[in-house]
This record gives sequence, structure tokens and C-alpha cells, in this order.
Amino acid sequence: MEGKGGFIQQHSDVLIAATLIMIVLMMIIPLPTMLLDILLCVNITLSLVIVLVTIYNSEALDFSVFPSLLLITTLFRLALNISSTRLILLEGYAGEVITAFGNFVVGGNAVVGFIVFLILVVIQFVVITKGAERVSEVAARFTLDAMPGKQMAIDADLNQGAISDAEAKRRREKIQNEANFYGAMDGASKFVKGDAIASIIITLINIGGGFIIGMLMRNLSAMQALQTYTLLTVGDGLVGQIAALLISTATGIIVTRSASTGDNLGADLVSQLFKNPRVFFIASGVLLLLAIVPGLPGIPFFVLCLIAGFIGYSLRQSAEVGVEQQAEEQKQQAAKEKQAATKPENIVSLLQVDPMELEIGYSLIPLVDTGQGGDLLERIVMIRRQCALELGLVVPTIRIRDNIQIKPNAYIIKLKGIEIAKGELLLDHFLAMNSGTVFEEVPGIETIEPAFGLPALWITEQQREQAELNGYTVVDAVSVLATHLTEVIKAHADEILGRKETQDLVDNLKKTNETLVDEVMSQMPSVGEIQKVLANLLRERISIRDMSTIFEVLADYARATKDTDILTEYVRHAMARQITQQNLQNNTIPCVTLDPALENRIAGAVQRTDRGSYVSLDPDTMQKLLTVLNTELTKLTNMGYQPIVLTSPAVRPYFRKLVERSIEGIIVLSHAEIEQSVELQILGVVKV
Repeated sequence: MEGKGGFIQQHSDVLIAATLIMIVLMMIIPLPTMLLDILLCVNITLSLVIVLVTIYNSEALDFSVFPSLLLITTLFRLALNISSTRLILLEGYAGEVITAFGNFVVGGNAVVGFIVFLILVVIQFVVITKGAERVSEVAARFTLDAMPGKQMAIDADLNQGAISDAEAKRRREKIQNEANFYGAMDGASKFVKGDAIASIIITLINIGGGFIIGMLMRNLSAMQALQTYTLLTVGDGLVGQIAALLISTATGIIVTRSASTGDNLGADLVSQLFKNPRVFFIASGVLLLLAIVPGLPGIPFFVLCLIAGFIGYSLRQSAEVGVEQQAEEQKQQAAKEKQAATKPENIVSLLQVDPMELEIGYSLIPLVDTGQGGDLLERIVMIRRQCALELGLVVPTIRIRDNIQIKPNAYIIKLKGIEIAKGELLLDHFLAMNSGTVFEEVPGIETIEPAFGLPALWITEQQREQAELNGYTVVDAVSVLATHLTEVIKAHADEILGRKETQDLVDNLKKTNETLVDEVMSQMPSVGEIQKVLANLLRERISIRDMSTIFEVLADYARATKDTDILTEYVRHAMARQITQQNLQNNTIPCVTLDPALENRIAGAVQRTDRGSYVSLDPDTMQKLLTVLNTELTKLTNMGYQPIVLTSPAVRPYFRKLVERSIEGIIVLSHAEIEQSVELQILGVVKV
């Protein structure tokens, strides 16, 4: 059997192609009556198998090939109709199966058979087919409409860490397959509808044609011709309609199982129909009342009353036993949990620290609840994508938790379990910021914009339009939080990038440039060294998305030096175009420079050790340097420019380390990092 199954599986495409060709040939080539009998039985068997498959499937997609199978079975049934019609009209005999259905099933009465045939056609065409067609149409439309929401929900679960990337991919594929399936079913249900119409037309043709042939060519009387050909036609129609009715039923079952939760249709019906014993007690009472009403048959209603009462009693007993078992299981589970809580290995799980967390007060929960219109989860997905595009950093999953210990409107951003930023929001207000173009102030609740520390106002929705007309920049509460979270991620990108994230980036590059990665790893076997170079770049907000360029530089210079700070400078030189574009303002780079004497002094104060290099300046010189530097950079910022300091390549990394903790947001560039075609606008010189 395994060999046969394997053969069929391996050559399934050839078998399907051959089957389709044979079906088409059946419409052209006359079939012997014995072969026709076999094929008619095959048709009924196949229809029965399809119905049983749909009953035992738990989901519609478990039988996703059904639309194509529906087309094949419909074509097969029409081919059988044509073959049987040919035999009926040519020979007045179409095999034992059709004769048996024409004589035995309807007792040889052509009128009764015709009426039964019409009833089957009406049931199939008007009830089942029409309903299945409507359900398929509505399911297809609603499935397509619901796709964006389902995909957003998957992204939200993925962002919260509730599911893995593989599970998210599987769910997205399932949603896409559902849309394709119901769309195909919407069209495939037309096959069944057309088959019912074709059956009626073929039946009328057989009766009319047989009547004429019987009288004119076979010299039968009118009654003999009508009796013979009508019985054969009705028998043929009944054989086809039974199979068609089964297929139509399967169509209706498969498109109406969207809300099913059990393993099969029988399990769903039993579990849901026999769920509440009270229903059967009420039904038993109503049946008892009908049994004692004069004029109605009392015995059938009384018997049904007893059956309904017995079912209700049995269900109630089962429910009581189930409640007792559930209570006992809960006690056992509680005892197991209490015992397990004392085991040392369960304490180890408490040591797990999430890379990033967002804690929110209970008043901010609507931001996360999609049912209340909250789109924070979607925003976080977009933030992670933005960071990947701008910085080349894959931000780990950001856990969102509610915390009743903080203020209701507050939120806290944590990195590796430690608070790094916080803020407060008013959900029913908008944040209005003065962008420098405000000509008339509006009243509001004074606050500080959390991302950049700018003075701002919380205003109501009614004030929003007036504030925008007055020159304010107005944003909603969730945008404030999203902007703050984005800036926090960018500011701490070097801390977010660990060895695991670095290894993931290396593995991703290896897929496209294995030779380059192997060369670098042979010179820098430690992932930690690569991570330090990338972290140095991220610390100054230089994107590491172009990993190929970074690794090209490391391949060139890693053999000459193992100092990651020096390697970082070489990488920055190679990324001059990117750094230039990043700091370009009005086609120039406004900046201040260091006095050559100060640069020499800093270079002379560099102390080199096995663990790196640092600058050692006396406190007095350091204080003077910071004072003068602050003064010069204030001139830049007052003019609307970024605080950029231009130094020589040899001094840049050491000067950056010297002042980065004292002056926030400072940008230190070297001449080697600026393209020659770009004009420099020197607006000050730092002298000590």
C-alpha cells in the first residue's frame, strides 16, 4: 500500500492531467453501458468521500483544493450526462444503474420520478447552492476587508513577543490563503449553480428527444415512448442529482465552518447543541403540553417529551460531575504550583531581563487597546522599521506593561530593566509646541515636550485648529510617545546593539558576501571587536546599514591594528559621503574649528594603554576648554545650526571622548569625513 501511495503521490500531476483528458474524451467517444455503470458508481462514491472529508475537517483551509476539485467533479458529472444521453437516445438503454433508479427508486412511475427529480433540483439549486454561493460571496468580501486588521494584530503580537517570527509568517500566510480560498469558492460555487441548470435542460432534451425518436424511429406508441424514455431520463437525472446534492452539501459545509472550533463537524454539533440541559427541560415541558392537548397525537409527543427530559437530566448530571472534576483538578494544579514555586530552578527564570520595556499608567492603556482605537503597537512596529532603515539596527522586541505604581498618565522607558526616560501624556489633549513662528499664544496646560525638552502646552481638541493657525506645531498624545521612544532608541542604539545582534547582522551579510565575512572573521575572530566598532558608529548616530562598506574597511585595516577606536575612524573615513549628507545644511556645513595649538595640546595629552587610549588634561585647561566651546557652539545653535566641531583626523576621536559627557548633542567631524566638493562655513574657533 505504501508503494502504491508513493507512486500516486509522485505521479499525481500526470494522473490529474490524464483524468481531465479522459473526462473531455467521454463527451465525444461513446461509452459501453458496463463502463458507464462503473463510472456512475464512481461519481456517487467520490461525492460521498468529499462530503465526509468536509465533515471531518476542522478548518476550511484543510481542504483548500476544494474549488478546483469542484470544477473537476462538475465536469465529470456533465460528461456522464452526455454519455448517458447518447445511450438513451441511440439505444433506449443506458445500463443497470440508470434502469434501477428509474424503476426501483420511483416504482416505475415516470410522473413520480419526474416530480422527485424536480424536488431534488429545487433543493440543490434554490436552497443549498444559493445559500453556499451567498456565504462564499460574503466570506470572501469580509475576509478581504479584515486582512489589514488581522495583519496589524499579528504585527502587534510579534512586537510584544507573544509569537515568534516563524509563527507570524505562518499566520500571515494563513490569512492570505483564506482570502484566496474564499475568493475561489465565490467563483467555484457558480459551477454547482450552472450544473443544476444544465441538469434541467438535459432532462427536458432527453424526454423530448426520446419521445420523438421513440415514435418516429422505433415505431413506439406515444405512451410507450413517453414511459420508456421518461423513466430512463428520470433515472439518469436521479443518479446525477444525488451526487450533485452531495457535492452541494459539501460546498455549504466547507464555507460555513469559519467559526468552528472542534476537530470535526460532529464534535462541534454535539458540544454546542447539547451544551445547556435547561434547553431540553423546557422542550420536554412544551412537548408534554402538546401531548395533552385534545386533537393532537399524544403518544408521539409524549415519547419525545420523555426523550428530551432524559437528555436534559443526563446533561445536568454530566455537568455536575464535570464541575467536581474541574474543582479537584484546580486543587491539584494549585498544589503543584505551590510545590514548584519552592524549587530553585524557578527562581532562575526571574533573572531574565527584557532588552527594552515600556511601562504605562492605567490611563494610557487605551493607547494599546486596538478595540478602543489605540495604534501604539502599530506605531512601535513602524519605529522598529524606521530604526532599521535609518540606523541599520534591528531593535529587539519592546515589551509593553501596565504599571499601577506609577501615575495614571505617566510612562517609563526602560533599557535592560533600568529607567532611561519617562514622561506624562493627556490622552484627551494635544501637545502644541512653539516652532518659532507663533504670533499669538493660546491658553493651555504648560509642560515640557519629553523627546527634546522644549516648552509646550497641552490644549483641547477645540483649540487645535486655532493653535495651528497661530503657528504652533500640534501633535496628538500617541505621536508624542512614539517620537520620545524613537529618540531614546537612537540615543542608546550603541547599548542596544549586543553581541547577539551583531552576530545576526554578520550572518545576514554572509548570505550575500560570504567571502568578505570570512576574511574579516579570520582577522577579527571575536564578534565583540566588531560589536565595539559598530557601537562606536551608533554612538554618534552613524548608520551601520551599509555593512558591506564597514566590512571592506575592516578587511583592509584589521591586520594592521586591533584598536577598535582606530578601526572606527577608518570606517568613518570610508563613509564620508554618508556623514557629509547627514550634516549638510543649505549645501554647506556650518561649524567651529579647534585652534591648531589646542589640537597639538590634546594630541600630546593622549595616553595609550593596552585597553585603549584616553586624554589626560589638567582640570584648569579642561574647564577653560568647555567654557569656550560652549560659547562658540551657542552661537551656532542660536543661528539655527547643529553644534558641529571640525578637527583633524588624528585628534577627532580623543576630542570627542573629552567633551561628549559635558556637552550633549555635540557633533565632532574630521576633515577626512567631509567630501571635498562641500563648502565649509567656519563660524568660530575654539582657543584656550
